[in-house]
Amino acid sequence: MKRFLLTAEKRKITGKQVKKLRREGILPANVYGKDIKSQSLQLPLTEFQKVFSEAGETGLVDLKVNGQTIPVLIHNLHTDYRNTPLHADFFKVNLKEKVTAMIPIEFVGVAKAETDKIGLLEKITNEIEVEALPTELPEKFELNVEPLANIDDQITIEMLHRPKDVEILSDPNLVIAKIGELVTKEAAEQAAAEAAAAEAAAAEGAPEGEEGEAAEEEAPAEGEAKPEGEGAKPPEGGQPQAQDEPKSEEKPKE
Repeated sequence: MKRFLLTAEKRKITGKQVKKLRREGILPANVYGKDIKSQSLQLPLTEFQKVFSEAGETGLVDLKVNGQTIPVLIHNLHTDYRNTPLHADFFKVNLKEKVTAMIPIEFVGVAKAETDKIGLLEKITNEIEVEALPTELPEKFELNVEPLANIDDQITIEMLHRPKDVEILSDPNLVIAKIGELVTKEAAEQAAAEAAAAEAAAAEGAPEGEEGEAAEEEAPAEGEAKPEGEGAKPPEGGQPQAQDEPKSEEKPKE
């Protein structure tokens, strides 16, 4: 397994003042572990980015601090919205003790189902949890998807080839990739158009349906007053009261 090298120095600046370090191209960091006191560190951002692009969080790094070399893994990398590192942790490992890590999956090739336009490849799992000695951690798992030829063909974790000294902790029945039904762009556009047409037809038909009829029944004609008592609840006893005879229009007093 390839090992990487980084050089750092102790950091005295802490808190909000670390923004000044970042402006100068310096990355704030920490180193910690079972048998080491946590220390604040700093190192050139560009050097860190070069190493991290290859090592990731599973590559073993020899971290040099004040003449001492510490075997570490990069943990808890914090970045900004541009994916620029803001802070990193270095976890000291014992080369004789196993550690757990998440190993990325790299998909190789093109599924036969896609080549034959039978179905589409669905990538369901992108990383796998493993346990191994720090020097035995794989950088990645390569997964050849070319044999997937039919709908519902799939590859699970138990079907992966793993290195001899690496134990896979993830559920062996977990699906990594499978072939789903082929949905062409034209079919998707046609389905969307049909759905839009159905909604438009429903909207146009609404005023002519029951709601429109009910509105017409309830609304009085122009200039016509709603009859008294219409819609009123009957008094207790169950029978509605008879309407009074219409009163004659009173003459205005002289």
